[in-house]
Amino acid sequence: MFFVLALVIPFSAANPQKHNGHASIKKSELVLIRGGEFIMGLQRPKEESKDKKSYIDDHAHKVDVDSFYMDKYEVTNAQYYQFCKATGRKLPEFWGMNEFHCGLDFPDHPVVGVSYADAKAYAEWKGMRLPTEAEWEYAARGGLIGKNFPDGDDLDPKLANFALQSKGTAIVGSYPANKFGLHDMAGNVAEWVSDYYDRDYYLKSPYKNPKGPEIGKHRVIRGGGWHSGKFCNRVYYRNSLGAGWRDFNVGFRCVKEVEKKPSNR
Repeated sequence: MFFVLALVIPFSAANPQKHNGHASIKKSELVLIRGGEFIMGLQRPKEESKDKKSYIDDHAHKVDVDSFYMDKYEVTNAQYYQFCKATGRKLPEFWGMNEFHCGLDFPDHPVVGVSYADAKAYAEWKGMRLPTEAEWEYAARGGLIGKNFPDGDDLDPKLANFALQSKGTAIVGSYPANKFGLHDMAGNVAEWVSDYYDRDYYLKSPYKNPKGPEIGKHRVIRGGGWHSGKFCNRVYYRNSLGAGWRDFNVGFRCVKEVEKKPSNR
């Protein structure tokens, strides 16, 4: 048994910024996620898990992660625009396309149409990084044990923006937060994480702070989005894309290291 506390702290100025006449109402906030041990992947009855190679991908295993800070919300259009403006980076693939809520007319919707490299560059510009796959799942579970979704065994359309009723991304934070105070850990957009994808990785993953394979062809994306069905929104569900791929259903959020206090020894 372990206990996890979450602390929300501001990470940037709270004053709203106006873009094309639309005020950005969401400020960037970080939530402190206290580290601990959890069961990563899907726990199945023993008789169901025997000799089924298709289940290797989400094989349940114990993992321990250190404490970290995580974005309370997915990175928004307004936030990503500031990055592009400051660095000269190209705007997202679907910028200005209203059907994907991508652009400054939708400042507080999650940014989409960004590649893994784009997301990584943004995180580094903020003095942060992308979460590991283990950190992401630990945070998404919100301290719940053995559940399929961030809020329990089923996914209520009132709790997440997914394909059952969705017509596109929603303003970040439109749906209730999980037990750790994180919004949209299911639905809205799927999210890039830092790991390379390897279907068999869970069979050899280290117990402490796993960071994924050293090499690979694809990067992991976690969580379902507005265009994803219920199954793809499960906290243990794994998917991947080529690092250069830009998708209208994929965005990201960042994490920040917790500074370790120097030892007195």
